[in-house]
Amino acid sequence: MRPFFDLLKKIIQTGVGKTRFLMAAVGLGIAMLLILIAIQAHTNFSQLLYSSKNQNETADFLVINKTITNAMMGQSAKSIFTPEEIDNIKKQPFVQAFGLVTSSQYKVVIQAPGDLHFATDMFFEAVPDSFLDVKNDDWKWTAGDRTIPIILPNDFLNLYNFGFSLSQDLPQISQETVKALPLQVSISNNVVSDQYMGHIVGFSDRISSFLVPASFMSWANGKYGMATATGTSRVIIKTPDPSNPALVKFLDDNGYTTNQDKLKFSKTRMIVQTIVSVVGFFGLILLFFALLVFSMFIQLVIASCKKEIQLLVILGTAPKQLQRYLLKQFVPLYIIIGILSLLLVAGLQYWAASELATHQMLVSSWPGIPVFVGILLVLWLVYIVNLATVRKYVNNI
Repeated sequence: MRPFFDLLKKIIQTGVGKTRFLMAAVGLGIAMLLILIAIQAHTNFSQLLYSSKNQNETADFLVINKTITNAMMGQSAKSIFTPEEIDNIKKQPFVQAFGLVTSSQYKVVIQAPGDLHFATDMFFEAVPDSFLDVKNDDWKWTAGDRTIPIILPNDFLNLYNFGFSLSQDLPQISQETVKALPLQVSISNNVVSDQYMGHIVGFSDRISSFLVPASFMSWANGKYGMATATGTSRVIIKTPDPSNPALVKFLDDNGYTTNQDKLKFSKTRMIVQTIVSVVGFFGLILLFFALLVFSMFIQLVIASCKKEIQLLVILGTAPKQLQRYLLKQFVPLYIIIGILSLLLVAGLQYWAASELATHQMLVSSWPGIPVFVGILLVLWLVYIVNLATVRKYVNNI
């Protein structure tokens, strides 16, 4: 029995056998490495998008309206969302929360007192409080109040400070000063005009609009509204991933638009996903060829020892014993290749995590559980394929 085993080792170490053996080993190693890199890259990308450590809450809220085209000009009704369109948006899988943006149906003029000499026509909008990024105890209004709490967009104050005030030789003002200013608010329609005081309670980075409480909007539209309700032209949604290609496609397919800056990572995400898929695909192709070469190599070894195997079977050696010995020549190699691939991926992941951390993007420093599951599945697949090959050719002798 021992001389037969020595003969098998010599066959493996011969020129043709050794070359095929090395080809299979290298191919298997590269295949494992590519597959593990693809798995870990997908895990990293998911962490960058969905991990609470990387969440940017302001990017989760999108104000959506219809894209205005030349054909729609002068036909404001075409910019209104129908009930069917609203229901369609609500039921989309990428929508976590949905709200209507209610617009004012009256004229608004706001004037700043003192040396600012600032007066402007304005419009008000209201959204459900759950969509606001400003929390203030003064954000409330009840019928009879003469002071209206207002939330301004940060961009509006920046435009005043760095555009209007400098060009008109007016003083720049801080957020604290704006909050302390008692603004004069004139609300009117074609019949009546009333004066209120406006109180700025905060500045929003999320919604670029002049916001008032929903309770005031409902009351004021009822009292000063110059026409029947025109419907909803803007809606707001909360989504876990503004760069979701499905969300971008939905907006494009339906002629909707939103803040494009919040969608800018969609193309990047698609490119990354394509690269990861291509890497994984080539890994699977290499794995297939590595298994094919291993199978051919095992077939060559068994064919070269055909007479010896037949003699051993006649002398009473069980085929299963021969199968176990042949597999023992390869299984340790599979494990070594798997460990080396895992170590390489671990080193690459540690380096990638360190580099991303310098840009405030946090991922795990070590390979995730999917990588370990992936290496076990690959090793199991290689073992099963080679076991089937050994059984087939040993039993056919």
